[in-house]
Amino acid sequence: MKRILTIQDISCVGKCSLTVALPIISAFGVETAVLPTAVLSTHTAFKGFTFRDLTDDLPAICKHWKEQNIQFDGIYTGYLGSAEQLDIVKDIFNQFKNDNSFFIVDPVMADNGKLYAGFDSKFALDMSKLCAKADIIVPNLTEAALLLGEDYKGDCYDENYIRQLLLKLTKLGCKKAVLTGVSFKKDLLGVYGYDSENNNYFYYYREKLPCIFHGTGDVFASTLCGALAIGKSFFDSLKIAVDYTVECINATMRNPSHNWYGVDFETAFPYLIKRISE
Repeated sequence: MKRILTIQDISCVGKCSLTVALPIISAFGVETAVLPTAVLSTHTAFKGFTFRDLTDDLPAICKHWKEQNIQFDGIYTGYLGSAEQLDIVKDIFNQFKNDNSFFIVDPVMADNGKLYAGFDSKFALDMSKLCAKADIIVPNLTEAALLLGEDYKGDCYDENYIRQLLLKLTKLGCKKAVLTGVSFKKDLLGVYGYDSENNNYFYYYREKLPCIFHGTGDVFASTLCGALAIGKSFFDSLKIAVDYTVECINATMRNPSHNWYGVDFETAFPYLIKRISE
């Protein structure tokens, strides 16, 4: 059985980060190891949430893993809360990466032209150094601009701009870069990527849904990771990840009593299992 390590915070309620990554990657029949960087009572869209930083615990956990000769077929990072955590993750990569494993970085730090609370331009620069070590990065447009130290263009972009952005991202050092939330038509939304090893651009779009939910980026990245772990091609993995994310949103909207803080990815598992078996 393949084993994936995912490194990010755990929000006890909120359907994001580890509470999304663990069940979704496991659904692929992949053992999912977790390294929690922090514990929150809820995700940060709730008021009055509690927060406990686990940075000091991370090195000892990894030391124990090395002593037990535990290995991973892939490493996937999500929200990391400090420059110190970024440095620790770089060290984890150096310790556990091997010739057959892959490293996915979702540089969670910003959206809609703004950094998340607690982050600054120095953090974005440090994140770019982590992305340089990755095989695959999956930023949104805001995060991509910050990684490159460029101004965010909002909706004012064309395909040439997206291609140039992707080329610059891979020049940071990663092999493949995938931009999420790309749209050239008002009724379509999807991903646009570049594989620097094959000099190949690719894209995949679905219908743009008239709603926004927390945690959909985590659903996408976790699904991509799981599909790659079981040997799906990179493009097929992207398609599965986009399609499952859309199905999760649709499943949520079909539920008249759905909550506001996340998508009903659990009820969409039958769809995912069917896609995996195709």
